[in-house]
Amino acid sequence: MELSDTTWIIALIAAVILGISKAGIKGIGIIIVTLMALAFGAKESTGLMVPLLIVGDIFAVVYYNRHAQWKYIIRFLPWMILGLLIGVFVGKDLPENTFKYGMSAIILASVVLMYWWDIRKSKSVPSHPAFAGFTGIMAGFTTMIGNLAGAFSNIYFLAMRLPKNVFIGTAAWLFLIINTIKLPFHIFIWKTITKESLLIDLKLVPAVLVGLFLGIRLVKIIRERFYRKMILILTALGAILILFR
Repeated sequence: MELSDTTWIIALIAAVILGISKAGIKGIGIIIVTLMALAFGAKESTGLMVPLLIVGDIFAVVYYNRHAQWKYIIRFLPWMILGLLIGVFVGKDLPENTFKYGMSAIILASVVLMYWWDIRKSKSVPSHPAFAGFTGIMAGFTTMIGNLAGAFSNIYFLAMRLPKNVFIGTAAWLFLIINTIKLPFHIFIWKTITKESLLIDLKLVPAVLVGLFLGIRLVKIIRERFYRKMILILTALGAILILFR
């Protein structure tokens, strides 16, 4: 697969941001998906990202394992798997244009959802068991369709009022499990993970590691207000650009 210099630059930037995200800087996953879709196409990028996500997940699990709370994973994971299975069969035969429009819509909806959450003065959310079911199914569906589970899983964990490190450690295990489950579907059903895509992933792994290194330091010093609005704006613009790719 011959890739242009522009494609490699976009992919390397996305890989660094992916590493930063997995190190604990939440809320930037959407921009990674947007950049990868711009570089490789909507559907192809979903499979190409999964091995890179797993690399980041393994690091996060090792680094934050002591903070994980399994009771939240056990409550959320079955619903997420159900949503993932729905996404597998809904997305399998979608034409590229439909997939592209769907991904853009999910990205934009996620941006609106995250913005709405940011501006809410109340931090309370519904605690009914159906809340875990809805957010879990949506997280599973969006993680299969576009690796976009972050908005829904973040809201669920925020609803549980988890401290920062518990949030990061619990989410690390959840996404290591769910991304590993996604592998065979991308390989055998969607066929978006191939020898060629894995070779590209190998070249991007160093950039992920750089991002992980930076993320560890950023998570200690970065101010939430400073970057979230900028990321949401850039991500929304990126989703619109995908439509014109």
